[in-house]
Amino acid sequence: MILANKLGALGVLISDVIEGELSGLSQSAAALLLTLHYCPSITTTRFAEVAGITEPTAVRVLDGLTRRGWLKRQSRIGRTTPLLLTGAGKAQAQSLQAARLGAMRRLLGALAEQERITFERSLDTILAAATTSRAFARTTCRLCDHAACAGRLCPIGARATELEQTPRKLSGRRR
Repeated sequence: MILANKLGALGVLISDVIEGELSGLSQSAAALLLTLHYCPSITTTRFAEVAGITEPTAVRVLDGLTRRGWLKRQSRIGRTTPLLLTGAGKAQAQSLQAARLGAMRRLLGALAEQERITFERSLDTILAAATTSRAFARTTCRLCDHAACAGRLCPIGARATELEQTPRKLSGRRR
């Protein structure tokens, strides 16, 4: 139970530190900026799924970012309206990402090099074990720097890919 309490306290600490780096934005607004930064032209429906919020909430977040000049809606395509970051929105997303990663590096600075390596291995194991689907991966990694943590470097994305390929492997064996 002590380890579980410590892990919970770490979760709260990380959440509080990240919130302090969001420049007054909600986590949903930050998630939208960073999601659009890494996945341009995402739709409101898709963003709501990634952020784990309702579409009406997503629309309110989008409206706020549009008023700040960070986002613009593209021309409708059928029933969807793709979203696009403006130059100012891209700059804000990059600033948010740098602040978030800097805060995490400061927390990790308490560990010696070997402790960081061991912690990373343990963290990879926990994150991979918790991953249940690609949708889980997208939601969990909504604030991540996707360029820094790609392919096999991302335990969540790698596990999601593995889960997606498992049915194919099983169906291939039956033939």
